[in-house]
Amino acid sequence: MSHVLKIDGSVLEGGGQILRTSISLSAILGIPVRVTNIRAGRSKPGLAAQHLKGIELVAEMCQAKLQGTSIGSTEVEFIPGKLRGGHYVADTKTAGSISLLLQVALPCALFADAPVRLQLTGGTNADMAPQIDYMAVVFRAALRRFGADFHIEILRRGYFPKGGGQVLIEVNPIRSLNCVNLTERGDVQEISGTSFVAGTLPIKLAHLMADGALRELSSKGSGNIHRYKEDHQLAPDNCNGIILSCTLSSGCVLGSDALGKRGVDATDVGRRAGEELRRTLDSGACVDPHTQDQVIVYMALAQGRSAVRAGDVTLHTTTAIHVAETIANVKFNITPDGEQNLIECIGLGFINRNLIE
Repeated sequence: MSHVLKIDGSVLEGGGQILRTSISLSAILGIPVRVTNIRAGRSKPGLAAQHLKGIELVAEMCQAKLQGTSIGSTEVEFIPGKLRGGHYVADTKTAGSISLLLQVALPCALFADAPVRLQLTGGTNADMAPQIDYMAVVFRAALRRFGADFHIEILRRGYFPKGGGQVLIEVNPIRSLNCVNLTERGDVQEISGTSFVAGTLPIKLAHLMADGALRELSSKGSGNIHRYKEDHQLAPDNCNGIILSCTLSSGCVLGSDALGKRGVDATDVGRRAGEELRRTLDSGACVDPHTQDQVIVYMALAQGRSAVRAGDVTLHTTTAIHVAETIANVKFNITPDGEQNLIECIGLGFINRNLIE
Protein backbone atom coordinates (compact mmCIF):
# COMPACT_ATOMS: atom_id res chain seq x y z
CA MET A 1 0.00 0.00 0.00
CA SER A 2 1.12 3.54 -0.76
CA HIS A 3 2.34 5.79 2.03
CA VAL A 4 -0.58 7.38 3.87
CA LEU A 5 -0.24 11.15 4.13
CA LYS A 6 -1.22 12.54 7.53
CA ILE A 7 -3.28 15.74 7.66
CA ASP A 8 -3.82 17.56 10.96
CA GLY A 9 -7.48 18.56 11.01
CA SER A 10 -7.02 21.02 13.89
CA VAL A 11 -4.84 23.57 12.09
CA LEU A 12 -6.04 26.96 10.80
CA GLU A 13 -9.83 26.85 10.24
CA GLY A 14 -9.88 23.56 12.11
CA GLY A 15 -13.25 22.46 10.72
CA GLY A 16 -14.90 20.83 7.73
CA GLN A 17 -12.86 22.77 5.17
CA ILE A 18 -9.74 20.69 5.88
CA LEU A 19 -11.72 17.47 5.55
CA ARG A 20 -13.47 18.42 2.30
CA THR A 21 -10.29 19.62 0.57
CA SER A 22 -8.30 16.60 1.78
CA ILE A 23 -10.85 14.04 0.61
CA SER A 24 -11.36 15.69 -2.80
CA LEU A 25 -7.64 15.89 -3.58
CA SER A 26 -6.99 12.40 -2.21
CA ALA A 27 -9.62 10.90 -4.51
CA ILE A 28 -8.49 12.85 -7.58
CA LEU A 29 -4.74 12.39 -7.15
CA GLY A 30 -4.91 8.84 -5.78
CA ILE A 31 -3.02 9.76 -2.60
CA PRO A 32 -4.13 7.96 0.60
CA VAL A 33 -4.69 10.32 3.54
CA ARG A 34 -5.32 10.08 7.25
CA VAL A 35 -7.03 13.16 8.68
CA THR A 36 -6.59 13.45 12.45
CA ASN A 37 -7.97 15.83 15.09
CA ILE A 38 -11.08 16.36 12.95
CA ARG A 39 -12.94 19.55 13.93
CA ALA A 40 -10.91 19.67 17.14
CA GLY A 41 -11.80 23.29 17.81
CA ARG A 42 -15.56 22.85 17.53
CA SER A 43 -17.98 22.56 20.45
CA LYS A 44 -18.79 19.04 19.21
CA PRO A 45 -15.51 17.72 17.75
CA GLY A 46 -15.38 14.95 15.18
CA LEU A 47 -17.53 14.02 12.22
CA ALA A 48 -21.07 15.34 12.01
CA ALA A 49 -23.62 13.71 9.69
CA GLN A 50 -22.89 16.15 6.89
CA HIS A 51 -19.12 15.49 6.94
CA LEU A 52 -19.63 11.74 7.16
CA LYS A 53 -21.96 11.69 4.16
CA GLY A 54 -19.51 13.77 2.12
CA ILE A 55 -16.71 11.28 2.80
CA GLU A 56 -18.93 8.30 2.08
CA LEU A 57 -20.17 9.87 -1.15
CA VAL A 58 -16.66 10.40 -2.52
CA ALA A 59 -15.58 6.99 -1.22
CA GLU A 60 -18.35 5.38 -3.25
CA MET A 61 -17.31 7.37 -6.31
CA CYS A 62 -13.75 5.98 -6.13
CA GLN A 63 -14.25 2.66 -4.29
CA ALA A 64 -12.12 3.93 -1.42
CA LYS A 65 -11.19 1.92 1.64
CA LEU A 66 -12.31 3.72 4.80
CA GLN A 67 -11.49 3.57 8.47
CA GLY A 68 -12.92 5.70 11.27
CA THR A 69 -16.09 6.78 9.50
CA SER A 70 -18.69 7.15 12.24
CA ILE A 71 -20.44 10.10 13.85
CA GLY A 72 -18.07 11.79 16.30
CA SER A 73 -14.93 10.15 14.89
CA THR A 74 -11.87 12.43 15.11
CA GLU A 75 -9.67 10.39 12.76
CA VAL A 76 -10.41 9.08 9.28
CA GLU A 77 -8.27 7.07 6.86
CA PHE A 78 -9.17 7.32 3.18
CA ILE A 79 -7.45 5.09 0.61
CA PRO A 80 -8.86 5.95 -2.83
CA GLY A 81 -9.35 3.82 -5.93
CA LYS A 82 -10.38 4.88 -9.42
CA LEU A 83 -13.00 7.59 -9.84
CA ARG A 84 -15.95 6.21 -11.77
CA GLY A 85 -19.00 7.74 -13.33
CA GLY A 86 -22.51 6.73 -12.43
CA HIS A 87 -25.46 7.64 -10.23
CA TYR A 88 -24.64 8.41 -6.60
CA VAL A 89 -26.96 9.19 -3.70
CA ALA A 90 -26.16 11.00 -0.45
CA ASP A 91 -28.65 11.94 2.27
CA THR A 92 -27.51 13.81 5.37
CA LYS A 93 -30.87 12.99 7.03
CA THR A 94 -30.53 16.45 8.59
CA ALA A 95 -30.59 20.04 7.33
CA GLY A 96 -26.86 19.70 6.61
CA SER A 97 -25.82 21.76 3.60
CA ILE A 98 -26.19 20.21 0.15
CA SER A 99 -23.80 22.91 -1.09
CA LEU A 100 -21.05 21.48 1.12
CA LEU A 101 -21.75 17.96 -0.17
CA LEU A 102 -21.39 19.37 -3.66
CA GLN A 103 -18.19 21.15 -2.70
CA VAL A 104 -16.44 17.88 -1.82
CA ALA A 105 -17.92 15.76 -4.65
CA LEU A 106 -17.88 18.11 -7.65
CA PRO A 107 -14.09 18.20 -8.24
CA CYS A 108 -14.08 14.38 -8.09
CA ALA A 109 -16.96 14.08 -10.55
CA LEU A 110 -15.04 16.22 -13.04
CA PHE A 111 -12.22 13.66 -13.07
CA ALA A 112 -14.33 10.50 -13.26
CA ASP A 113 -14.23 8.12 -16.22
CA ALA A 114 -17.83 8.82 -17.31
CA PRO A 115 -20.70 11.25 -16.56
CA VAL A 116 -21.74 11.54 -12.92
CA ARG A 117 -25.23 12.09 -11.53
CA LEU A 118 -25.41 13.18 -7.90
CA GLN A 119 -28.70 12.90 -6.00
CA LEU A 120 -28.17 14.94 -2.83
CA THR A 121 -30.58 15.33 0.09
CA GLY A 122 -30.31 17.78 2.99
CA GLY A 123 -30.51 21.54 3.37
CA THR A 124 -30.75 23.59 0.17
CA ASN A 125 -30.70 26.90 2.03
CA ALA A 126 -28.64 26.37 5.18
CA ASP A 127 -26.88 28.70 7.57
CA MET A 128 -23.05 28.76 7.68
CA ALA A 129 -22.80 27.62 4.04
CA PRO A 130 -23.56 29.06 0.58
CA GLN A 131 -27.18 28.55 -0.44
CA ILE A 132 -27.64 26.15 -3.35
CA ASP A 133 -28.82 29.07 -5.52
CA TYR A 134 -25.46 30.76 -4.94
CA MET A 135 -23.67 27.63 -6.16
CA ALA A 136 -25.89 27.49 -9.25
CA VAL A 137 -25.35 31.12 -10.25
CA VAL A 138 -22.17 32.56 -8.74
CA PHE A 139 -19.84 29.62 -8.17
CA ARG A 140 -20.86 27.98 -11.46
CA ALA A 141 -19.76 31.14 -13.31
CA ALA A 142 -16.30 30.86 -11.72
CA LEU A 143 -16.04 27.14 -12.47
CA ARG A 144 -16.81 27.73 -16.13
CA ARG A 145 -13.71 29.91 -16.34
CA PHE A 146 -11.72 26.74 -15.58
CA GLY A 147 -13.42 24.99 -18.50
CA ALA A 148 -15.75 22.89 -16.35
CA ASP A 149 -19.48 22.98 -15.71
CA PHE A 150 -22.41 21.20 -14.07
CA HIS A 151 -26.17 21.12 -14.44
CA ILE A 152 -28.34 21.54 -11.36
CA GLU A 153 -32.02 20.81 -10.74
CA ILE A 154 -33.69 21.63 -7.43
CA LEU A 155 -36.48 19.10 -6.85
CA ARG A 156 -37.42 20.12 -3.32
CA ARG A 157 -36.32 22.81 -0.87
CA GLY A 158 -35.01 21.78 2.52
CA TYR A 159 -34.61 24.15 5.46
CA PHE A 160 -33.53 24.01 9.09
CA PRO A 161 -34.41 22.01 11.13
CA LYS A 162 -36.12 19.34 8.97
CA GLY A 163 -33.93 19.37 5.86
CA GLY A 164 -35.32 17.03 3.22
CA GLY A 165 -34.25 19.15 0.26
CA GLN A 166 -33.43 17.24 -2.92
CA VAL A 167 -31.06 18.36 -5.66
CA LEU A 168 -29.87 16.59 -8.81
CA ILE A 169 -26.44 17.48 -10.17
CA GLU A 170 -25.18 16.25 -13.54
CA VAL A 171 -21.49 16.50 -14.37
CA ASN A 172 -19.64 15.62 -17.56
CA PRO A 173 -16.00 14.77 -16.81
CA ILE A 174 -13.16 16.75 -18.38
CA ARG A 175 -9.62 15.91 -19.44
CA SER A 176 -8.03 18.85 -17.61
CA LEU A 177 -8.75 22.24 -16.07
CA ASN A 178 -7.74 25.52 -17.68
CA CYS A 179 -5.77 28.02 -15.67
CA VAL A 180 -7.66 31.23 -14.89
CA ASN A 181 -6.80 34.90 -14.74
CA LEU A 182 -9.42 36.56 -12.56
CA THR A 183 -7.59 39.82 -11.98
CA GLU A 184 -9.51 42.41 -14.02
CA ARG A 185 -12.69 43.73 -12.50
CA GLY A 186 -14.34 45.85 -15.13
CA ASP A 187 -17.56 47.75 -14.43
CA VAL A 188 -20.79 46.67 -12.83
CA GLN A 189 -23.08 45.36 -15.56
CA GLU A 190 -26.00 43.97 -13.62
CA ILE A 191 -27.10 43.48 -10.03
CA SER A 192 -29.78 40.83 -9.65
CA GLY A 193 -31.09 38.33 -7.18
CA THR A 194 -33.97 36.42 -5.66
CA SER A 195 -35.77 37.12 -2.40
CA PHE A 196 -38.02 34.29 -1.26
CA VAL A 197 -40.39 33.14 1.43
CA ALA A 198 -41.69 29.62 1.92
CA GLY A 199 -44.27 27.75 3.97
CA THR A 200 -46.72 29.99 5.82
CA LEU A 201 -44.55 33.12 5.76
CA PRO A 202 -46.06 36.17 4.03
CA ILE A 203 -44.71 37.52 0.73
CA LYS A 204 -44.24 40.87 2.48
CA LEU A 205 -40.99 39.51 3.97
CA ALA A 206 -39.57 38.93 0.48
CA HIS A 207 -40.27 42.56 -0.43
CA LEU A 208 -38.68 43.81 2.80
CA MET A 209 -35.51 41.77 2.22
CA ALA A 210 -35.21 42.92 -1.39
CA ASP A 211 -35.78 46.56 -0.48
CA GLY A 212 -33.21 46.36 2.31
CA ALA A 213 -30.61 44.91 -0.08
CA LEU A 214 -31.27 47.46 -2.81
CA ARG A 215 -30.93 50.38 -0.40
CA GLU A 216 -27.55 49.02 0.70
CA LEU A 217 -26.45 48.68 -2.95
CA SER A 218 -27.91 51.95 -4.24
CA SER A 219 -24.46 53.50 -4.73
CA LYS A 220 -23.58 50.67 -7.17
CA GLY A 221 -26.51 51.21 -9.51
CA SER A 222 -30.02 49.87 -9.84
CA GLY A 223 -30.78 46.22 -9.30
CA ASN A 224 -33.50 43.74 -10.16
CA ILE A 225 -34.44 41.34 -7.36
CA HIS A 226 -37.20 38.82 -8.01
CA ARG A 227 -39.50 38.58 -4.98
CA TYR A 228 -41.62 35.45 -4.70
CA LYS A 229 -43.21 32.79 -2.54
CA GLU A 230 -41.99 29.24 -3.10
CA ASP A 231 -44.55 26.73 -4.34
CA HIS A 232 -45.84 24.71 -1.38
CA GLN A 233 -45.12 21.43 -3.18
CA LEU A 234 -41.50 22.45 -3.69
CA ALA A 235 -41.00 24.05 -0.28
CA PRO A 236 -43.56 23.07 2.36
CA ASP A 237 -41.59 24.34 5.37
CA ASN A 238 -41.04 27.89 6.61
CA CYS A 239 -37.98 29.87 5.52
CA ASN A 240 -37.05 33.25 4.11
CA GLY A 241 -33.83 34.28 2.44
CA ILE A 242 -32.11 36.27 -0.28
CA ILE A 243 -29.39 35.56 -2.86
CA LEU A 244 -27.64 38.38 -4.72
CA SER A 245 -25.29 38.41 -7.70
CA CYS A 246 -23.39 41.10 -9.57
CA THR A 247 -22.08 40.55 -13.09
CA LEU A 248 -19.03 42.61 -14.08
CA SER A 249 -17.96 43.57 -17.60
CA SER A 250 -14.91 41.30 -17.19
CA GLY A 251 -17.24 38.32 -16.88
CA CYS A 252 -16.62 37.89 -13.17
CA VAL A 253 -19.68 37.26 -11.02
CA LEU A 254 -19.76 38.24 -7.34
CA GLY A 255 -22.44 37.19 -4.90
CA SER A 256 -23.76 37.10 -1.37
CA ASP A 257 -26.68 35.60 0.50
CA ALA A 258 -28.48 35.66 3.83
CA LEU A 259 -31.18 33.68 5.61
CA GLY A 260 -33.90 34.95 7.86
CA LYS A 261 -34.28 33.84 11.48
CA ARG A 262 -37.10 34.04 13.95
CA GLY A 263 -37.09 37.47 15.57
CA VAL A 264 -34.76 39.05 12.97
CA ASP A 265 -36.25 41.90 10.94
CA ALA A 266 -36.52 40.93 7.25
CA THR A 267 -35.19 44.31 6.15
CA ASP A 268 -32.02 43.62 8.15
CA VAL A 269 -31.64 40.22 6.44
CA GLY A 270 -31.64 41.92 3.05
CA ARG A 271 -29.42 44.72 4.28
CA ARG A 272 -26.87 42.19 5.52
CA ALA A 273 -26.69 40.48 2.12
CA GLY A 274 -26.49 43.83 0.35
CA GLU A 275 -23.74 45.04 2.67
CA GLU A 276 -21.69 41.91 2.07
CA LEU A 277 -21.91 42.33 -1.71
CA ARG A 278 -21.19 46.07 -1.48
CA ARG A 279 -18.07 45.40 0.60
CA THR A 280 -16.84 42.90 -1.99
CA LEU A 281 -17.42 45.46 -4.75
CA ASP A 282 -15.68 48.19 -2.72
CA SER A 283 -12.69 45.89 -2.12
CA GLY A 284 -11.91 45.65 -5.84
CA ALA A 285 -11.91 41.84 -5.67
CA CYS A 286 -12.77 39.59 -8.62
CA VAL A 287 -14.12 36.81 -6.39
CA ASP A 288 -16.27 37.07 -3.29
CA PRO A 289 -15.35 35.32 -0.01
CA HIS A 290 -17.60 32.28 -0.70
CA THR A 291 -15.93 31.56 -4.06
CA GLN A 292 -12.44 32.57 -2.96
CA ASP A 293 -11.76 29.39 -0.97
CA GLN A 294 -13.61 27.08 -3.38
CA VAL A 295 -11.37 27.89 -6.37
CA ILE A 296 -8.19 26.79 -4.56
CA VAL A 297 -8.61 23.10 -5.42
CA TYR A 298 -9.19 23.95 -9.07
CA MET A 299 -6.17 26.29 -9.22
CA ALA A 300 -4.00 23.52 -7.77
CA LEU A 301 -5.12 21.03 -10.43
CA ALA A 302 -5.22 23.36 -13.46
CA GLN A 303 -2.71 23.56 -16.28
CA GLY A 304 -0.49 26.65 -16.00
CA ARG A 305 -0.43 29.73 -13.82
CA SER A 306 -3.69 30.87 -12.28
CA ALA A 307 -4.15 34.25 -10.62
CA VAL A 308 -7.15 35.50 -8.66
CA ARG A 309 -7.64 39.00 -7.27
CA ALA A 310 -9.20 38.77 -3.82
CA GLY A 311 -9.98 41.18 -1.02
CA ASP A 312 -9.01 40.00 2.44
CA VAL A 313 -7.82 36.40 2.31
CA THR A 314 -10.20 34.38 4.45
CA LEU A 315 -9.21 31.71 6.96
CA HIS A 316 -11.09 29.15 4.85
CA THR A 317 -8.91 30.12 1.87
CA THR A 318 -5.69 29.91 3.90
CA THR A 319 -6.81 26.47 5.08
CA ALA A 320 -7.60 25.24 1.56
CA ILE A 321 -4.19 26.47 0.40
CA HIS A 322 -2.44 24.66 3.25
CA VAL A 323 -4.13 21.37 2.36
CA ALA A 324 -3.58 21.82 -1.40
CA GLU A 325 0.12 22.50 -0.88
CA THR A 326 0.44 19.48 1.41
CA ILE A 327 -1.35 16.94 -0.80
CA ALA A 328 -0.82 18.26 -4.34
CA ASN A 329 2.72 19.53 -3.69
CA VAL A 330 2.04 22.87 -5.37
CA LYS A 331 2.96 26.32 -4.14
CA PHE A 332 0.59 29.25 -3.72
CA ASN A 333 1.76 32.84 -3.41
CA ILE A 334 -0.30 35.63 -1.88
CA THR A 335 0.92 39.07 -2.86
CA PRO A 336 -0.61 42.28 -1.48
CA ASP A 337 -1.59 44.60 -4.34
CA GLY A 338 -3.03 47.84 -3.07
CA GLU A 339 -6.18 47.02 -1.11
CA GLN A 340 -6.40 43.58 -2.70
CA ASN A 341 -4.39 40.37 -2.60
CA LEU A 342 -3.28 38.38 -5.63
CA ILE A 343 -3.53 34.62 -5.07
CA GLU A 344 -1.33 32.79 -7.57
CA CYS A 345 -0.45 29.18 -8.25
CA ILE A 346 1.24 27.18 -10.98
CA GLY A 347 -1.05 24.16 -11.09
CA LEU A 348 -0.21 20.51 -11.49
CA GLY A 349 -1.69 20.32 -14.97
CA PHE A 350 -3.46 17.19 -13.80
CA ILE A 351 -4.72 14.99 -16.65
CA ASN A 352 -7.80 12.83 -16.27
CA ARG A 353 -6.33 9.59 -17.57
CA ASN A 354 -9.56 7.81 -16.70
CA LEU A 355 -10.97 9.33 -19.90
CA ILE A 356 -8.16 8.30 -22.23
CA GLU A 357 -7.20 4.83 -21.06
